[in-house]
Amino acid sequence: MKRSLWIIAFLIVVGAFAGFQQYQSWSLNKSDSSTQLQESSDRGGRGQGRAGGGQGRGRGRGGEAVPVIVATAVQKSVPVQLRAVGNVEAYNSVAVKSQVTGVLQQAHFKEGDDVKKGQLLLTIDPRPLEAALKQAQANLARDAAQLKNWREQVKRYAELVEKQYVSREQYDQIKTNADAAEAVVEADRAAVENAKVQLSYCYIYSPIDGRVGALLVHEGNLVRVNDGAPLVVINQINPIYVTFSVPENNLADLRRHMAKGQLQVDASFPSDEGRPERGKLEFVDNAVDRATGTIRLKAAFANKERRLWPGQFVNVAVILTTEPDAIVVPAEAVQVGQDGQHVFVVKEDRRVEVRPVLINRTTEGEAIIAKGLAAGEQVVREGQFLLGEGSRIEIKDPTKVAEDTRGERGGGRRKNKADGAGTEGGKATAEVGGERRPVVGRGEGEARERTKGAEEGTSEQRRGRRGEGKGKSNTEAGSKSEGRGAS
Repeated sequence: MKRSLWIIAFLIVVGAFAGFQQYQSWSLNKSDSSTQLQESSDRGGRGQGRAGGGQGRGRGRGGEAVPVIVATAVQKSVPVQLRAVGNVEAYNSVAVKSQVTGVLQQAHFKEGDDVKKGQLLLTIDPRPLEAALKQAQANLARDAAQLKNWREQVKRYAELVEKQYVSREQYDQIKTNADAAEAVVEADRAAVENAKVQLSYCYIYSPIDGRVGALLVHEGNLVRVNDGAPLVVINQINPIYVTFSVPENNLADLRRHMAKGQLQVDASFPSDEGRPERGKLEFVDNAVDRATGTIRLKAAFANKERRLWPGQFVNVAVILTTEPDAIVVPAEAVQVGQDGQHVFVVKEDRRVEVRPVLINRTTEGEAIIAKGLAAGEQVVREGQFLLGEGSRIEIKDPTKVAEDTRGERGGGRRKNKADGAGTEGGKATAEVGGERRPVVGRGEGEARERTKGAEEGTSEQRRGRRGEGKGKSNTEAGSKSEGRGAS
């Protein structure tokens, strides 16, 4: 009997303990869920607050004036041009080579000098050819003396044959020898002239007015007749040519305007677009290149300032005609939308109107308006991405905008340096898992955000561990109760 009472009492104690554990677990879970619900509501409130603030700013932005830069549509004459990339070529180019073999004795110019036609450039050792000339002159003198003797013989034999002192055959022989001697003398004279010409080749003169390049064979070197490499190259650069090619589709327009007169050509440089050289079109090739589908053209330029140089690449514009009274705006003012090309026109109340336009063509950063805009109207050229129909604008001065931009860039660089120095001087740390860890960031705000995230992660880990501990205690209590009940 007593044993049964003890067992009943033990079971009551165990049941009371198990009930207490269950109640404690239920109360802790309820408090955790309420805490999580409160945190989620707090986050939702903050998010809604931020969203509401953003919507407020958006509504405020819609009522503000948008800063823009404007330009005025002007009416002016615009040239109709064919554009291409051209290559500058010398008007005349001469590669000087030696016509005799000998040692280069002297150069009578400095590399890069301007030379005139007929100016002495180079001297090749003339002594061997001078000796050859003297030998030819000596041969001529010898044969001339023999010719004189044969002529005297012919005179004497002519008298003797008339008196029949000598035969006719002897007279004919003497006359033949005299004629042969005369031919020898003529050959000697030709040899003398040839020796003089060969000797003249030792002195090389400039065949054109131009500018000499680098001396490719220096003094003391042996030069031979018609060596592959020239001694020096002379280029005539006043005037000068520019060659270029245009598509064959433009050939008809080109010929039609050429029939009205000689066309003008502008050659400009990427580094100096505002001051082109003006020349005239002088050559159109007689065939279209089958490989490229282009035709080769050539224009001549006076090149008085020598801005054009052989081998240089330039931008070429052939002026076909001039379009008078064209409406012109900056090319960046024209926008492309769903309905095609349009511009933002500034009205008197400082609001903009979206107006569709028809563009004829674009040249040199300017758009020629065929329809939709009048001279004197103002259009927005910068800041269009914030505009819509009826948007209010604030016109900015381009010079002040450029100065402000430069100032902001300088201030931004100084701020970045200061932020970097602050981060290096005092590194932000966060408590993660019960220990302090450094937070690498650019500024204090970023360090705070990372610290906040680390703290939230730590709290979640703690709550998870607490829940796991409670689950383990409940499981152990249940297992003990089952064991006791079985006993």
